[in-house]
Amino acid sequence: QVQLVESGGGLVQAGGSLRLSCAASGGTFSSYAMGWFRQAPGKEREFVAAITRSGGITDYTDSVKGRFTISRDNANDMVYLQMNSLKPEDTALYYCAAKWSLGVETISDRYDHWGQGTQVTVSS
Repeated sequence: QVQLVESGGGLVQAGGSLRLSCAASGGTFSSYAMGWFRQAPGKEREFVAAITRSGGITDYTDSVKGRFTISRDNANDMVYLQMNSLKPEDTALYYCAAKWSLGVETISDRYDHWGQGTQVTVSS
């Protein structure tokens, strides 16, 4: 059973940057595709970014392309989300998720394991 713990959230002004981290334990991390999702108050959880097992393929929702970068360190069982040029509409609870998969996955219901989330708040 993979366990995921997110960190790195906080309060930042618009235009600023944050780097989210997700530490995995309890499984073979390199066997899992990883994703970041977010949920703002009163809204559905939405896909943000995903990365394949090897890190060779990534995918992003259109609203973050060019601003966010997902990466992973399989030697240390970590996945990251570098967020630049943050906007108030990026404010949400950000979740890390894992799925045993060969490919990249953008559908939240297909992920097997979830962290508790880390709050990101962007002030205008």
